[in-house]
Amino acid sequence: MLNIGVLGAGHLGKIHLACLESLQGHLQLVGFHDPNPACAAAARERFNVPSFDSVDALIAASDVVDIVTPTVNHFACAEAALLAGKHVFIEKPITHTVAEGRALQALAARTGLAVQVGHVERFNPALRAVAHRITAPQFIEAHRLSPFQPRGTDVPVVLDLMIHDLDVVLHLVDSPVAEVRASGAAVLSKTPDIANARIAFENGCVANLTASRISLQKLRKMRVFQPDAYVTMDFLDKQATAMRVGEGHAAGGFNLDLGEGVQKHVQLEPIVVTPTNAIQEELAAFIRAIELGEAPPVGVEDGVRALDLAYQIMAQIQR
Repeated sequence: MLNIGVLGAGHLGKIHLACLESLQGHLQLVGFHDPNPACAAAARERFNVPSFDSVDALIAASDVVDIVTPTVNHFACAEAALLAGKHVFIEKPITHTVAEGRALQALAARTGLAVQVGHVERFNPALRAVAHRITAPQFIEAHRLSPFQPRGTDVPVVLDLMIHDLDVVLHLVDSPVAEVRASGAAVLSKTPDIANARIAFENGCVANLTASRISLQKLRKMRVFQPDAYVTMDFLDKQATAMRVGEGHAAGGFNLDLGEGVQKHVQLEPIVVTPTNAIQEELAAFIRAIELGEAPPVGVEDGVRALDLAYQIMAQIQR
């Protein structure tokens, strides 16, 4: 059984602790470290697990280190864990800079240890229910909106929110990025609070992504168009729909007359989405990968690709 320790007991760190607590039996939660006395005291009381006095002490007691610290500390914590021979789960974005991400990728390759990045939407049941239907996306549109919260404003909205959709898009589109255009504005904080990016891929697919943390409503939706289908995903409400376009007639759906005797049949396909806890799912998948000696489902290279694209977008906004 693997011993796992958590670095960081803030808002998201407590969510990780709760998910790991529910996975006890598959792993042993040895405790956590957080330099903030108030956070540490609250986590100790809630989870009844030890708090360690230092990063090094937590790493020494663990086989797996779950890093849920502020992004600026990700690389140092991950480097220390890997050099100590520990597997690493690291929250998104993988590191503070692309250079750090590439250095971490090289270190993971050199040590042969497992590293998984917390791009949690990969485990969202809405995406998992329809991912196999998305085979040749030509246009992707996503909106990720949130009301303003002071937490997270230490980084631009591209790294705070949009990076979730960047990872999903890079996962769905099997092609290098050809061009990036973007715009954004800082409204309430010192970094952009709203951003729009147009990403063109070499295979012709285009993704148009909007992220905002100054919205009056919370929204997490993505739409994917391909030659024979239209797929929608609601990451927030865990719902998905799909329409398949084909020839002739079939039961259900409806027919469209395109003129000159040409008809297309639009088949509405029922999608069953089974609600799950995506964070718990990603942590469980990481533990399984370690036990089976397999590559983690969201590897360090995925984290670096998403971060690199995020920085390209931010550079466009600055220009």
